[in-house]
Amino acid sequence: MKTALFSTPRPEPGHLLPALGGGLVVLLALPVFLVAGWRIGGWALAAVIWIAVHAIDALLHRARGDAANVAASGVQAFGLFFKAVGLLVVLVAAAVASPDIAVAAAVTYALAYTFELGLSLATYFGAVK
Repeated sequence: MKTALFSTPRPEPGHLLPALGGGLVVLLALPVFLVAGWRIGGWALAAVIWIAVHAIDALLHRARGDAANVAASGVQAFGLFFKAVGLLVVLVAAAVASPDIAVAAAVTYALAYTFELGLSLATYFGAVK
Protein backbone atom coordinates (compact mmCIF):
# COMPACT_ATOMS: atom_id res chain seq x y z
CA MET A 1 0.00 0.00 0.00
CA LYS A 2 1.51 3.31 -1.10
CA THR A 3 1.23 6.18 1.31
CA ALA A 4 0.14 9.58 0.05
CA LEU A 5 2.18 11.52 2.60
CA PHE A 6 4.96 12.49 0.20
CA SER A 7 3.01 12.32 -3.06
CA THR A 8 0.14 14.65 -2.13
CA PRO A 9 0.73 18.16 -3.45
CA ARG A 10 0.39 20.86 -0.81
CA PRO A 11 0.52 24.65 -0.95
CA GLU A 12 3.65 26.33 0.35
CA PRO A 13 3.07 27.15 4.02
CA GLY A 14 3.64 30.58 5.48
CA HIS A 15 7.08 31.51 6.71
CA LEU A 16 5.99 33.72 9.61
CA LEU A 17 5.29 31.04 12.24
CA PRO A 18 8.61 29.20 11.73
CA ALA A 19 10.54 32.49 11.73
CA LEU A 20 8.86 33.56 14.96
CA GLY A 21 9.65 30.16 16.48
CA GLY A 22 13.33 30.49 15.58
CA GLY A 23 13.35 34.01 16.99
CA LEU A 24 11.82 32.71 20.19
CA VAL A 25 14.64 30.17 20.54
CA VAL A 26 17.23 32.92 20.08
CA LEU A 27 15.39 35.11 22.59
CA LEU A 28 15.11 32.29 25.15
CA ALA A 29 18.82 31.60 24.81
CA LEU A 30 19.63 35.02 26.30
CA PRO A 31 18.63 34.12 29.88
CA VAL A 32 20.55 30.85 29.54
CA PHE A 33 23.68 32.80 28.60
CA LEU A 34 23.17 35.22 31.48
CA VAL A 35 22.50 32.57 34.13
CA ALA A 36 25.29 30.29 32.97
CA GLY A 37 27.78 33.15 32.93
CA TRP A 38 28.70 32.59 29.29
CA ARG A 39 30.02 35.43 27.16
CA ILE A 40 27.11 37.43 25.84
CA GLY A 41 28.98 38.07 22.59
CA GLY A 42 28.12 34.55 21.41
CA TRP A 43 24.43 35.18 21.87
CA ALA A 44 24.66 38.60 20.23
CA LEU A 45 26.48 37.17 17.21
CA ALA A 46 23.85 34.44 16.84
CA ALA A 47 21.06 37.02 17.08
CA VAL A 48 22.69 39.28 14.48
CA ILE A 49 23.23 36.33 12.11
CA TRP A 50 19.64 35.16 12.59
CA ILE A 51 18.28 38.65 11.86
CA ALA A 52 20.56 39.09 8.83
CA VAL A 53 19.56 35.75 7.32
CA HIS A 54 15.88 36.57 7.69
CA ALA A 55 16.38 40.06 6.27
CA ILE A 56 18.00 38.48 3.20
CA ASP A 57 15.08 36.04 3.02
CA ALA A 58 12.63 38.96 3.06
CA LEU A 59 14.51 40.70 0.26
CA LEU A 60 14.60 37.51 -1.81
CA HIS A 61 10.90 36.93 -1.23
CA ARG A 62 10.14 40.39 -2.61
CA ALA A 63 12.41 39.80 -5.61
CA ARG A 64 11.02 36.34 -6.33
CA GLY A 65 8.28 37.38 -8.71
CA ASP A 66 7.14 34.75 -11.17
CA ALA A 67 8.49 31.23 -10.61
CA ALA A 68 8.82 30.73 -14.37
CA ASN A 69 11.04 33.81 -14.74
CA VAL A 70 14.65 32.73 -15.30
CA ALA A 71 16.08 35.94 -13.83
CA ALA A 72 14.04 35.54 -10.65
CA SER A 73 15.26 31.96 -10.33
CA GLY A 74 18.84 33.15 -10.72
CA VAL A 75 18.35 35.75 -7.99
CA GLN A 76 16.92 33.06 -5.71
CA ALA A 77 19.86 30.73 -6.36
CA PHE A 78 22.41 33.49 -5.78
CA GLY A 79 20.60 34.53 -2.60
CA LEU A 80 20.68 31.01 -1.18
CA PHE A 81 24.37 30.71 -2.02
CA PHE A 82 25.13 34.15 -0.54
CA LYS A 83 23.33 33.32 2.71
CA ALA A 84 25.26 30.09 3.20
CA VAL A 85 28.66 31.55 2.31
CA GLY A 86 28.02 34.71 4.33
CA LEU A 87 27.08 32.69 7.39
CA LEU A 88 30.21 30.57 7.09
CA VAL A 89 32.47 33.58 6.55
CA VAL A 90 31.12 35.31 9.65
CA LEU A 91 31.47 32.19 11.79
CA VAL A 92 35.01 31.44 10.55
CA ALA A 93 36.07 35.04 11.19
CA ALA A 94 34.57 34.83 14.67
CA ALA A 95 36.33 31.50 15.27
CA VAL A 96 39.67 33.09 14.38
CA ALA A 97 39.02 36.04 16.69
CA SER A 98 37.38 34.20 19.59
CA PRO A 99 36.60 30.47 19.39
CA ASP A 100 34.35 30.56 22.47
CA ILE A 101 32.10 33.20 20.95
CA ALA A 102 31.99 31.42 17.60
CA VAL A 103 30.99 28.09 19.14
CA ALA A 104 28.29 29.72 21.27
CA ALA A 105 26.95 31.59 18.26
CA ALA A 106 27.01 28.49 16.04
CA VAL A 107 25.20 26.34 18.60
CA THR A 108 22.59 29.00 19.33
CA TYR A 109 21.95 29.63 15.64
CA ALA A 110 21.82 25.88 14.92
CA LEU A 111 19.19 25.38 17.64
CA ALA A 112 17.08 28.24 16.28
CA TYR A 113 17.45 26.98 12.70
CA THR A 114 16.55 23.41 13.68
CA PHE A 115 13.45 24.55 15.54
CA GLU A 116 12.45 26.72 12.59
CA LEU A 117 12.96 23.81 10.18
CA GLY A 118 10.85 21.55 12.39
CA LEU A 119 8.02 24.07 12.46
CA SER A 120 8.25 24.48 8.70
CA LEU A 121 7.98 20.73 8.17
CA ALA A 122 5.12 20.45 10.63
CA THR A 123 3.16 23.22 8.90
CA TYR A 124 3.91 21.75 5.46
CA PHE A 125 2.91 18.19 6.25
CA GLY A 126 0.06 19.33 8.47
CA ALA A 127 -1.47 21.41 5.68
CA VAL A 128 -4.75 20.15 4.36
CA LYS A 129 -5.17 19.90 0.63
